[in-house]
Amino acid sequence: MVDDILRTPGAVRDAERWTAHNYHPLPVVISSAEGAWLTDVDGRRYLDCLAGYSALNFGHRHPQLIAAAHAQLDRLTLTSRAFIHDQFADFCRELAELCGKDLVLPMNTGAEAVETGIKVARKWGYQVKGVSPGQANIVVAEGNFHGRTTTIVSFSTDEDARADFGPYTPGFTVVPYGDLAALTAAIDENTVAVLLEPIQGEQGVVVPPEGYLPGVRQVCTERDVLFIADEIQSGLGRTGATFACDHEGVVPDMYLLGKALGGGIVPVSAVAANTDVLGVLKPGQHGSTFGGNPLACAVAIEVVRLLATGEFQRRSAELGERLRAGLEGLVGKGLVGVRVRGLWAGLDIDPALMSGREACERLMERGVLAKDTHGSTIRLAPPLVITEEEIDQAVTALAEVLAG
Repeated sequence: MVDDILRTPGAVRDAERWTAHNYHPLPVVISSAEGAWLTDVDGRRYLDCLAGYSALNFGHRHPQLIAAAHAQLDRLTLTSRAFIHDQFADFCRELAELCGKDLVLPMNTGAEAVETGIKVARKWGYQVKGVSPGQANIVVAEGNFHGRTTTIVSFSTDEDARADFGPYTPGFTVVPYGDLAALTAAIDENTVAVLLEPIQGEQGVVVPPEGYLPGVRQVCTERDVLFIADEIQSGLGRTGATFACDHEGVVPDMYLLGKALGGGIVPVSAVAANTDVLGVLKPGQHGSTFGGNPLACAVAIEVVRLLATGEFQRRSAELGERLRAGLEGLVGKGLVGVRVRGLWAGLDIDPALMSGREACERLMERGVLAKDTHGSTIRLAPPLVITEEEIDQAVTALAEVLAG
């Protein structure tokens, strides 16, 4: 075929013409999807190895999730939190039980969950810990990615995310990720929380040193500081456990959840914590028109029930070992580093070979979609419904790209 009878080039041009250029997507235009596979407007199929940054942990159009959405669409989609709807209590209860927490506060996007966590931690600091008004601070890590609101980018160390969006919100202390001594030294009498990703996804699936998360848990307990775990990308089965914190037996004071919680259908996020933390909020002090809406709750209930069986966590752990074996076999053959936890991998390509963007473009040509980050690093995060054969297909495609 030539370009004038393909739909993709024109669709790409139209997208570039009519949208602000805050993303630099691969030149592929998706029109349908099922499971781990995407089909573009010209009928070409691609293996999805990004899964919407973990928003599609259960694959595209999972039948149980689609059925829940269809059923709810025929009954009720939105009430606002001015009223209670019949899906709300079940969602909050079942998610709280999955997290082992007393309460859940539903929101919409991951950034909303992070903002909520920050507000709750500050309020807890003033009302419970006794921090002087306006003095609360939160310790965060270099290389973090918690969202793109003005408050969140204020403590980002990624200049693309941060530059020219000031003035910046005060109240955050940044320390090196994985450095327990630096984190401990940064905590003072006004520190109300430590906010961390158990695994840094946007940074390239960076796994902290063994013992780091238990050390953070211990120092937070000793210094009367909340440990907030941003599990928006790492949680809900992605790493081979319900939460990435589970790998080291760590229970944070607060979970921030999102992405996969919406089943790839609607944006759903939540904060889960005990009553002594979330109980500081009173009516009128925080809210969201669409947070906890009936459609979101109906889908998210089914997500929680899928996770409650443990099936997807086991799949991620078992298939992740196959992915690890395949990728580690490419170290020295174009890869200079590999980090894998469950079905989540960060791959460092020899920068002398190509950039991460170039690698993703060449993978696309071979029917595999992935995403680059920070120069020559790419991330793989396939849906947890992927098969062994499809993992092998992705690894083979990568090997071909690296071989030139």
